[in-house]
Amino acid sequence: MAANRRSLKRKLELDLVALESDGGKSPRLLQTSPPSSRDFSAIIRSHVDLLNSPCSTYVHDRAALYRSLHALSDLAQKEEKVDDIVKCGVIPAVVRHLEVPIDNDCVCGPYNFEVEKKCAMILGLLAIKPEHQNLIVNSGALPYIVDLLTRHKTSSITPGYIGLLRRVADAITSLAHENTTIKNLVRTQGGIPPLVELLEFNDINVQKAAAAALRTLAFKNDDNKNQIVECNALPTLVLMLRSEDPTVHYEAVGVIGNLVHSSPNIKKEVLLAGALQAVIGLLSSSCLESQREAALLLGQFASTDTDCKVHIAQRGAIQPLVGMLKSSDSQLKEMSAFALGRLAQDSHNQAGIAYHGGIEPLIDLLGSKIAFIQHNAAFALYGLVDNMDNIADVIQAGGFQKLQDGSFIAQATRECVAKTLTRLEEKTQGRVLKHLLYLMRFAEKAIQRRVVLALAHLCPIDDCRTIFIENNGLELLLELLGSSNLKQARVASLALHKLATRAISVTLVDVAPSSPTHQECLGKHGVNNPKLSDVTFLVEGKRFYAHRVCLVKSDIFRAMFDGGYREREAKDIEIPNIKWDVFELMMRYIYTGTADVSLDIAQDLLKAADQYLLEGLKRLCENAISQGITVENVALMYQMSDTFNATSLKHSCIMFVLDQFDKLSSKPWYGYLVCSIVPYIRKFFSTLLGKPSSADS
Repeated sequence: MAANRRSLKRKLELDLVALESDGGKSPRLLQTSPPSSRDFSAIIRSHVDLLNSPCSTYVHDRAALYRSLHALSDLAQKEEKVDDIVKCGVIPAVVRHLEVPIDNDCVCGPYNFEVEKKCAMILGLLAIKPEHQNLIVNSGALPYIVDLLTRHKTSSITPGYIGLLRRVADAITSLAHENTTIKNLVRTQGGIPPLVELLEFNDINVQKAAAAALRTLAFKNDDNKNQIVECNALPTLVLMLRSEDPTVHYEAVGVIGNLVHSSPNIKKEVLLAGALQAVIGLLSSSCLESQREAALLLGQFASTDTDCKVHIAQRGAIQPLVGMLKSSDSQLKEMSAFALGRLAQDSHNQAGIAYHGGIEPLIDLLGSKIAFIQHNAAFALYGLVDNMDNIADVIQAGGFQKLQDGSFIAQATRECVAKTLTRLEEKTQGRVLKHLLYLMRFAEKAIQRRVVLALAHLCPIDDCRTIFIENNGLELLLELLGSSNLKQARVASLALHKLATRAISVTLVDVAPSSPTHQECLGKHGVNNPKLSDVTFLVEGKRFYAHRVCLVKSDIFRAMFDGGYREREAKDIEIPNIKWDVFELMMRYIYTGTADVSLDIAQDLLKAADQYLLEGLKRLCENAISQGITVENVALMYQMSDTFNATSLKHSCIMFVLDQFDKLSSKPWYGYLVCSIVPYIRKFFSTLLGKPSSADS
């Protein structure tokens, strides 16, 4: 082993040449070519052998150690090599060299803390996996690391030691990353108090490294949070927030953010320590990361109580937060929307956010492909529409359409949007409705359209006639429906369908003309019964026995028997162009007042009912035919309704066309169909919205 160690040392002699050429000030190394993959494990093991061999504190021994550690640290920076390095036993070999030698010549020489610094650096690089983190701790590294943090109390503060403190704090950050067990061990082995002390160390890089370690230790660990606060870290962290160095206030705001997360008591202590104004100041930082952390922290502060929400707004946070909504950085948009969402749940802040232009960018963020951004924007808008003064602004900015038609990723967002739409509907009355009506009449065309589309879904049904008939709202919707812009036509179609559905649901009577109530005559036993029959019809060559006393309920039959027609005296009357089963079912309706109309026979029966002016039977036929309307036949069904004056069927066709825009709009005949039905849509709504509602009654 001694021979091998001497051989390794001879290979490293060139390091001393570089060191001496630098006057002994710092250990510079000559560049060496990278090892081949074939020799990689052998090279690692040769370094491990050297680290494991007995050594002294003499400069030449320390030089050999340093050279091996330097090579290992270079290799450890390649993440794909880390597993191989660990398998070769590097971790326990490195840990044994964390202990600072007592020899003053070594401490004060050219390798002043350099070996220990490289050891800490290597351990931090290897701690990228939980199993590596645990192996490092199980190898006994933590006591040495904590001891190194406290050496500044007894050792001379040299550049080498300052660098060592940074590397040790960095190693704690890597070891404790997402590892609850190690976070607890750092606390129980006394690592938190010296890290808090280092926040005031006379070197800015050490301060940042200590803050980064505390940030990691505080994340989702209540015991560590409490100890950090008990060690009086908050005053120093607040001062660091005000640093002109972006890298300093970034680490400080990160620590505070992790301390207050899910910890209401610590949140109060942080506010008492004077952090609020300093955090608001970071919204204007040149450091993007600090801006993100500050926005997130303000959102957490705003969750505390109403007073805190008001204080945040009063101290000028809203304007920079609104500006961040327009950032190209997605995380910054997410955090600012989060903060504004919490602030918007207070009535004092809702008008302020709108005043500073927050509504439009929040509406734009509803279209984000990032779930958290969508949700935060939706939650902010939910708060804003609680203020009646914001309703018209949200609607004229297109907010209703975005909420109504948006594709939202998370279920929680969809639920929030549904609550927002409900809140909009509840608020659309009184002065809000008057404001919207004013915009619909006098604003520019684009805003008029947005308003009328929203009102079709939101306005009280008792105000529909005022809005859509008396103030031209229906014409605006019909204009959009006939637009060559499919998007505009689609939203108009859906709005008209919604308006009709809402109106029909509260209208006392059908919009179609009412049909007379048909009374039973002789009943089902009289149908085609020769007993007492005084008239016979010839249908498809077969006799159908009937009774004039029942037939006179049809105006056509009454005219036939009472007028000057030849059928008046005829015993057998021929019925052309009607099939036997159709005629038989028509007669069953005349005799019984009812008929079981199937879809197969409904169209022929409708023609017969129209011919003999049997309005009640027509309605039964229309209802049956309406059940069979499809994308392919709706145009024919509408034509049929027009031919036979089938008002109820016509209404059903109109409702189908309005509801099925997405399927119908691709048909080549769709544009012609819409043009042909627009006049009747106008008549349909004029009739529908003019009828009394249940509320009026």
